Amino acid sequence: MSLRNPWRWRESTADIDRSDPLVITELITKGAAEASSVDLWEQYRMNPEPSERPSSGPLSRRRLLAAGAATAGALTLASPAVAAPATASTKRRSAALVVHHARVLTGRSHAPQHEAVAVSRDGRILAVGPSSVVRRYAGRDTEFVDARGATVMSGIIDGHAHPLEAGARSLSPSLENGEFTVEELQETLRAFLTDSAAQEPDGWLVVEDWNPIGLPPGTETHRRILDALPTRRPIALVGSDGHNSWVNQRALDLAKITASTPDPAGGAIVHDPDGSPTGLLKDTAQDLVRRLIPGPSEADLRDACALALAHAASKGVTTFMDALADAANLDTYAALARTGRLPQRIVPALHLDADHIKDPAAALAYATGLRRKYGQVRGLRFGTVKVFLDGVIEYPAQTAALLTPYLDGEGRPTDHRGDLYVSSAEYGRLATVLDRAGWQLHGHAIGDRAVRTALDGYEAAVRAGGRRGNRHTIAHLQLVHPDDLRRFARLGVVACMQLQWAMRDTWTMDALLPYIGARRHRWLYPARSLQRHGAALSGGSDWPVDPLEPWNQVRTAIDREGAVAEQGALYPKLESLSRSDTLRMHTAGSAYQLRLEGLTGTLTPGRAADLVVLDRDVTRVPVRELSDTQVRLTLTEGRRVFDADAAPARTTATGTAARPASLARVHGAGRHGACGCTKAMSRN
Repeated sequence: MSLRNPWRWRESTADIDRSDPLVITELITKGAAEASSVDLWEQYRMNPEPSERPSSGPLSRRRLLAAGAATAGALTLASPAVAAPATASTKRRSAALVVHHARVLTGRSHAPQHEAVAVSRDGRILAVGPSSVVRRYAGRDTEFVDARGATVMSGIIDGHAHPLEAGARSLSPSLENGEFTVEELQETLRAFLTDSAAQEPDGWLVVEDWNPIGLPPGTETHRRILDALPTRRPIALVGSDGHNSWVNQRALDLAKITASTPDPAGGAIVHDPDGSPTGLLKDTAQDLVRRLIPGPSEADLRDACALALAHAASKGVTTFMDALADAANLDTYAALARTGRLPQRIVPALHLDADHIKDPAAALAYATGLRRKYGQVRGLRFGTVKVFLDGVIEYPAQTAALLTPYLDGEGRPTDHRGDLYVSSAEYGRLATVLDRAGWQLHGHAIGDRAVRTALDGYEAAVRAGGRRGNRHTIAHLQLVHPDDLRRFARLGVVACMQLQWAMRDTWTMDALLPYIGARRHRWLYPARSLQRHGAALSGGSDWPVDPLEPWNQVRTAIDREGAVAEQGALYPKLESLSRSDTLRMHTAGSAYQLRLEGLTGTLTPGRAADLVVLDRDVTRVPVRELSDTQVRLTLTEGRRVFDADAAPARTTATGTAARPASLARVHGAGRHGACGCTKAMSRN
């Protein structure tokens, strides 16, 4: 038996659940002697009863969760160790909810599909199995949901997102990641200025979701385009990638950015040949302006964030890793939790800045202090820190760190290899200290040099303290050198990927292929290559850098094309994943990344009832139809956090400020059919 790929290790003894990839990975990682799992199917397979045929009626909900709503306030987040499998005594307890006539995906590798799932009154999975068996758990007030043969599965566990940022962005006007001529952009901005004319002459115009590659080729991103607008107001266009901002001269003056202003650590001020700033600010240089922009009131921000999280629940997300959390974010989460407006479980990845990276002891004290202060907030689970190792790879930013320099667009090599924000030695020291204290590192790494640097750091931690099971992670992984693929499994590093980007579009072709060449381009988002070399995969959306569309995300991981085929698929024969592997990647895989597999990510007895009822059988519909999947019901720990039958009409926005008619006209043109209004094209 080969242990080369723990995700494919099959069962060999009766007392160990060899079909569960999470159990097997844990066995290999910790050297455990045995593990057990209870599955209702195993209890009844020796004496099966005839299953019931699916109903032809509509998805129905009778007295849905009347009892479950009453228990919502009393539910607490149990640790993985508490989430024990069901015992014989649980058979005598009636269920709060039974979903039947379903195709229940437990999330366990090689496990059969079931027909029904019962949810206990304490928010746990009580039973999974044939409908005729699970219905034995019904009591007088048990709610029944007829799934009409559609899929019931674990809720989406988003391993890398910025949900509060989605709320904050919704309070400003948005360019929706569109492509514009200079004239179209100026027309749209003039309309935004008109809509907020009362803020003349000093109020900031902040516009979200600017596409850094959205101007015609050869057009310079320069302050003079913004300075031509009829206003004295400071203007800041915030890039949808999170790594670029474009400001006018008034904003530069207020920020005191001149030709002599030095670049901050981890950022760059772009200059004209004469030394004057152009108005383009990269990465941490954005903070020079951002700190001057007045924020919304706390009440407005919290309301916007609550709407954003409710929107995520409607997409089936039951757990988020907030990939850039600080004390202000934690205050917001605490306020939402107090008012019952936190529908997801949140794992904050506490952001470490350049000073923390240079002083690992201070970094540990900072993270520990925040955990001590906010650790009792219901719904928050601490243990992760976030580090940026580089920026973004696409032209014109090109701040991702590469092993071999960028090309000039005509195939000629340059001397530019991007920006590496932390050295291997620094990252190794940081990883060693935090690993020893039980903290997990979550590293942003886009370029192959940044990926190698992160792996070097994690290897240093393993050499210093052995394998401790902290599941350090690398996020994004847009470009991975083939020599580094096998290191993930050897070091126990999780590959957190945003595979909705793995398509042929403007970002991967026009803004990238000419600048890295075909040989490297083939290694974009190497999901199957990582899996083939034994890496554990997890999934994330990077919302709101991209619109939150988890089912299109699943689809694109499979066909490498996505909902709007712009230029065809991106190396599908080399790097696509199977449907079952992709679904597990975004549920059980992300649970494993976040060290929550004992609590969520699979529908097995004793786990939290984090589940979704969908409108179709996602195991059977054509792949292209996965993007259109709708969620009918979302439960988090048995609590109803979204019900399509009770919700208002669906919207495609999360509370985004109204856009002027000029923007609608621009996006009605055919050349914008593949922009951010209809699909994800942005990067972070």
